[in-house]
Parts: sequence; C-alpha cells; structure tokens
Amino acid sequence: MRILNTNKNSANKNIFSFFICCLLCSIMNVSAQNNNNSPSYAVQMANSEMTRNPQAYTIDWRTEARWDYTHGLVLLSFAKLYQHQPKQRYFNYIKEYVDALVMEDGSIKTYVMSKYNLDMLNAGKLLFFMFDETKDRKYRLALDTLYAQFKLQPRTIDGGFWHKKRYTSQMWLDGLYMAAPFYAEYIRRFGTVDQYDDVIKQFELIEQHTYRSDTSLPVHGWDESKQQRWADKKTGQSPNHWSRSIGWYAMAMVDVLDQLPNDQPKKAWLSQRFNTLIDNMLKLRSDSGVWYQVTDKGELRGNYLESSGSAMLSYAIARAVNQGYLSDSYQVIAKNTFNAVVSNFIKREKDNTLSIQQVCEVAGLGANPYRDGSFAYYISENVRANDPKAVGPFILASLEMEK
Repeated sequence: MRILNTNKNSANKNIFSFFICCLLCSIMNVSAQNNNNSPSYAVQMANSEMTRNPQAYTIDWRTEARWDYTHGLVLLSFAKLYQHQPKQRYFNYIKEYVDALVMEDGSIKTYVMSKYNLDMLNAGKLLFFMFDETKDRKYRLALDTLYAQFKLQPRTIDGGFWHKKRYTSQMWLDGLYMAAPFYAEYIRRFGTVDQYDDVIKQFELIEQHTYRSDTSLPVHGWDESKQQRWADKKTGQSPNHWSRSIGWYAMAMVDVLDQLPNDQPKKAWLSQRFNTLIDNMLKLRSDSGVWYQVTDKGELRGNYLESSGSAMLSYAIARAVNQGYLSDSYQVIAKNTFNAVVSNFIKREKDNTLSIQQVCEVAGLGANPYRDGSFAYYISENVRANDPKAVGPFILASLEMEK
C-alpha cells in the first residue's frame, strides 16, 4: 500500500494508527463477509432497513410516496442485492415504491420537470432495473419522461447542467451522481455514441471549475455568476470540501465508467481523474481510516467522522478495484476502508438490526435560511442514524466486498 501523505511524520502516524485499527477489526471479526455462518453486511443492512421501513416510501422519514433521490439511492442498492441474491421480497420492495408513482403512460407522480432538479433523475436508475425484470412498457416510457429533462435543463455558458432551476448558474458535485450515470445508461441502451460527449463534458467542467490548487480536490459547488455570498469572487468556488459531496462525485465517476464503451475516447481520461481523486482523498483519511465531515479540517474542533461520505468512498474504491479502474494494489485499501466504516459507524441494536451512525442529515449551499458553505455551517447540520444517504452506499460497498 502506498504512503500518500507528503509529511513523513504525519504519514507514519496515520498509517500506523490505520493499521492498528484494521488489526483490531480483524481480531474482532468485524467483517461479516469473513464469517460464513452470518449473512453478509449487505443482507443484514437491507433486512434492517426493511424492518425500519416496511414500505419503501417511508425511507427518509417520509409520510407519503414521493419521487426522490434518497429512495433511488437505497432502492438501487436493493436492486444490486436482488441481482446478487434474487429473493422476491427485495424485488417487491422496489416494485411497490416504483408502481405507486409510475403511471401506465410513463408519467411520474410528484415529478415536476419544470423545476429542472437533477436530484429527481436519480430514482430513474430504478426504471432500467424494472424494465429489464418485467419488460413492462410503462417503465420504458417513464425513462423517456426523465430523459427529456436533459434536453431542456438550464446550463452554464460552457454547457454544465445547473443543479436546479432555482440554483441559477450553479454546478454541485452532488448533481453529477444524480444525473450522469442515468444519462450515460440511457445513451448506452437507447442513444448514439456521440451523445457520451455531453456526459463527459459535465465531469470536465467540474474538474475545471471546482478544484482547488492547494488540496487538488473539488469543493462542493461552483457559481458561474460569482454572485452567491458563498462564492469566491474570483473563482466562483464554495469555500470548503465536504466529504459527502466528494463521495457523490466519486460514485458518479465509477458508475459512468461502467456505462462507457471501452473505445470511448475520454474513458481513459475519466479513469485517470478518478485515480487522482482517490489518491488525494487517501491523504486525508483520519487515523481511524474514514473521513471527516469537512474533509481537510480534521484538526478543527467540532469536526467529526461522517459515515455517508466514508461509505460512498468505500463503495467507489471497491467497485473501481473490481472493475479494473484501480489497480490490484488498491485491494488492501478497499478492504481496510470498508472495515474502518464498519468499526467506526456500524452498530448492532437490541432488536438485532444493524444501524449506521453519524450521518449528516443534509447540507447545501444558499437557499433560505442561507447556507454559506463555511466550516461552521457544515458542522452545524443535524447528525442522525440510518439516513438513506449512508444506508444505500453501505449496502453497495458491502456487495462489492463480497466479490
């Protein structure tokens, strides 16, 4: 395993602490994947989520069915689990949610295209799964309903999708995960190869506009107009690195790489940029092997180890190793990262369900009340257990670790 920290003493301390943590994880048999008598963590967490939310629409503490990115994230992990272990109840859990919202004509209840909200495209990934499993035409029509948004989505001058219509001239890292894998998969199935260029462009613009030279990492958002109070007046960048936003971005890169044909001219470029992102994030791991809420400010009071961003990065690393986007030398890193997520965040409850702790409930930029992107802002947002933004990535990471 390469030592990536530039400061030798800091690096040695970080690596020593990290391997002690991993040794303890091994001694305690933290990873259920190594215990043939126990269900995998993916199965345990999925079953626990179904216990907490017997009907999928109640995920994220909802009281009525809504087309939402958090449901898309968790249920995509269920779809992957079903493909790995085809138990009917996992399929039914997904289908019940989707069928409550997708109509026979392909319209989707609660989805409003005119809001041009990239978040609303994420649940569309479930439609590929449902169409493959059932061949029901309504899912194909609903895919077209969502795909039509790309044709009208407001863009920056150089072609980047606004995160939402109400977030004028802004690109957020989150939006790459919400939109780009769906866009790429639709093109792979129903489009033409030249359309991939627009998918790649979104990553090129994030690389161009959100990266800070001092950290070689992307910030949460970029305002082309430089008018937002959170935006730097010269660069338009938001002021901080938020680990979950980087986790969204890393997952987007891996999932889009999965959709690109090998002869796509920019596939190698995207893979190389992913490698660079992961290497730079590994420099900023905590001593316990996971990441802080504000990525590069672990030493500041109030910062905390955050599970959703860490689980997302765990999935992205493990998936990339399995798919060959990262070399085999990262296998140990993938294993140690997943074990660190387990040891830091996973809790066995009295009812024998699994919980994932220390999840930032939400964080954004602008809006009302105004979110200024400061360190103080990011550490002020509510922290809770079993938020879907950690549950889904944890299941996905566990599935990759089983391969």
